[in-house]
Formats: sequence, structure tokens, C-alpha cells
Amino acid sequence: MSLSIAKDSVIPTESLHTDKKIVFDTKDLNLWYGDTHALKDINLSVYEKEVTAIIGPSGCGKSTYLKTLNRMVELVPTVSTSGVITYNDREILNKNFKAEELRTNVGMVFQKPNPFPKSIYDNIAYGPKIHGIRNKKVLDEIVEKSLRGAYIWDEVKDRLKENAYGLSGGQQQRICIARTLAIEPDVILMDEPTSALDPKSTHKIEDLIQELKQDYSIIIVTHNMQQAARISDRTAFFLNGEVIEYDKTDTIFTNPSDQRTEDYISGRFG
Repeated sequence: MSLSIAKDSVIPTESLHTDKKIVFDTKDLNLWYGDTHALKDINLSVYEKEVTAIIGPSGCGKSTYLKTLNRMVELVPTVSTSGVITYNDREILNKNFKAEELRTNVGMVFQKPNPFPKSIYDNIAYGPKIHGIRNKKVLDEIVEKSLRGAYIWDEVKDRLKENAYGLSGGQQQRICIARTLAIEPDVILMDEPTSALDPKSTHKIEDLIQELKQDYSIIIVTHNMQQAARISDRTAFFLNGEVIEYDKTDTIFTNPSDQRTEDYISGRFG
């Protein structure tokens, strides 16, 4: 059984019912860049220790929604919002919830690898140091654990003092994932994390995402529908700032409820 589609919202039916805890719950979210209405009545629940994919054509609001979940979108001066987003039952758009605290729990990996112009070690230790950890032994343990968590320890363990820029693109992206893991987040947001990578590196990142979901909730924006089908548990289809359909990934790709979803997945537009 799949979704009933209302005009401005998506109402989950039996196929989305789960005993899993809701990590992010978005209700009636609207977002404007000045006079431009970028997100329209978004209703979406994200569950713990799953991969949630967000697909849709360019300019449909995917990345805007992702950046709303850690309030990075507030860095744009003209942004205004209405509606509610809760993270572990706390209202994140409430100014009493400090953005810095939110971003400690909700890490972000960007489209292009963006390591700091520092050593591999200092890239990973940066976040823990910001949070007051100075003990060398503790930092060493965090660095190793994070690099192992990103499945890159064996490739860089003898190069920790070297500049991270000397690594390949795929390695740099895994360093960025390790840097995110070092602050022990609860959720990892990924905005097109493999779009700048070759197929081999993409495969490694996808394998890594499958491992990471054992311990983290992951929300990934991707233009690659095959990738969404391969790695996600649930998929949301965005179009013109709206959620057209949200369901288990198998349902979205094999039995979508909305003709627009089927048209997009089959390549008729986008």
C-alpha cells in the first residue's frame, strides 16, 4: 500500500508505518528566499538508522531542505520560514536552540570534497579541539576511530602528517566524512556526496554509507536515481518546492502513486 497524495502535502499510509524512532519531523514547512517561495508545505518524517534519499530535478528545493535541517540556510540573509521542524522532539527553528548545538549533532558532507588545508590528522582533530579536547592521547584515539569509521585508516595511517590536499578526490571525501564522525553526530546530511567522484570512488562511498547507517541516520540528496535505489531505505521526490511522494524506496521505484513521480523516474523530465 503506498501513499495518498493531497494537494499540498504527503500523507503516509501503511507502507511508512514503522516502530523506528523519528529523528526529524517536518510539519507544514514553508521557506522563502525574499519573495521566492522555495519550499511549500513540506511534511516529512526521517527515521533513525536509515538512509533517506531526496531526489528531484535541479532547483526543486532538495538542497534547501537539507540545509534547513542544520539551519545552514539561515546564512542567507533573505531567508524566512514558517512551520515546524523537530529534531529528537526539540523545535530546531526556535532561536533558543543554538545552531552550534544542532550542527554538533547533525553533521554535513558537501558535494565537493572540502578538506581543510591542513594535515590529515588536523582535519579530523579540528572538531574535537573546537569542543575543548586537548589531550593528545584522546585526540589520537578519536582520529584513528574516525578514520576507521570512514574506512580510510589503512590508506592514510602512515600519512597523517601530510596535507589532505595530497589525497585523491574519493579519499578527500572520506576524510570529510571522518571529520564529521569525529564530533560524534547523530545524523549525517549528505548533499550530492559523490557527484564529483569517479565510479570507483562512488562505489566506496556508497558502501561506506551502508555501513554508517548501522550507527547513524543519513539523509542524502542525489541526482543519481540509481544511487538512491541502491542505498536508501526511503525516498522523497521533490518537485517545484513540494514533496510529491515519500515512501519506501522499493515502492517509489516500482509502484509510485503519483504520475509525476513515475515520469521523473522513467526519464520523461528532469
